[in-house]
Amino acid sequence: MKIERNQLTYWEKFQDRYLIKSRFGKIFVYLILSLWAVSTIFPLLWVILNSFKESKDIISNTFSLPTSPSLQNYINAFDTINIGKSYINSFIISGSVVFLVLFFGGLASFVMARMNFKLRSVLQTLLIASLLIPAFATIVPVYRMMIQLGLVNTHLGLIIPQTAGNLPFAILVISGYMATIPRELEEASVIDGCNRWKMFTRVFLPISLPAFGTVATFVFLWSYNDLFSSLVFVEHESVRPIVVLLSQVSSQYGTDYGLMTAAITMTVVPVVIFYLLAQNTFEKGATAGSVKG
Repeated sequence: MKIERNQLTYWEKFQDRYLIKSRFGKIFVYLILSLWAVSTIFPLLWVILNSFKESKDIISNTFSLPTSPSLQNYINAFDTINIGKSYINSFIISGSVVFLVLFFGGLASFVMARMNFKLRSVLQTLLIASLLIPAFATIVPVYRMMIQLGLVNTHLGLIIPQTAGNLPFAILVISGYMATIPRELEEASVIDGCNRWKMFTRVFLPISLPAFGTVATFVFLWSYNDLFSSLVFVEHESVRPIVVLLSQVSSQYGTDYGLMTAAITMTVVPVVIFYLLAQNTFEKGATAGSVKG
């Protein structure tokens, strides 16, 4: 009995030490995550709060809450720099890019994941290799093509290059997810009389919605924040997306801090809202592929 009690005592001591260490580890991890969250969220909150102040109040009381909040900066953003038109352009471009990437990427992913054909491995290797090519390396030939097609300073002049640039990523993500779907579902759909199109739309598309949601989130954010392509392919204000407008505001209205903070808020907040709404779908698509199979 003494040996059992001693063993039990040692085991209890070991458990106590392990629990103490795990508690300190959790506290340390939560502390790091809290500091990271504060450093990330605080600048955004600072910009939002200062967007309701006048420029002179931002300079004198930059870290204080607005004493008399005003929407004048937002009114000036619509009247002075026509931010509403840039908003419409950004959503037209980004929405079209997301739709085209999901449509063509979904069809190509279905072919890559569920059909065997010659040079399939070569095509997959080329898709992976295309991700290693930066946009800066292809901008000159793409720009010449857009000039020859007469698409410079048009929505299509941004939609087509962004769609082509995001397709390899979409195909690799969605095809990797579709490859994990059991073969029995495909065989059952054939027995039920489904052709390839019905098999894609009624079986593979509903099951692969998390992967589509993940791709849609990434593509929308990349297209919405693509300043480089927008500066190259767009010069007219009628087609100017909001990221180009924001860069011009910082250069032309650099001393009007109220207008700048309002423009930044109206540029960033929609992206944050979109990500929060798509967060669950994004997390499912990012982890489901590794759990399946």
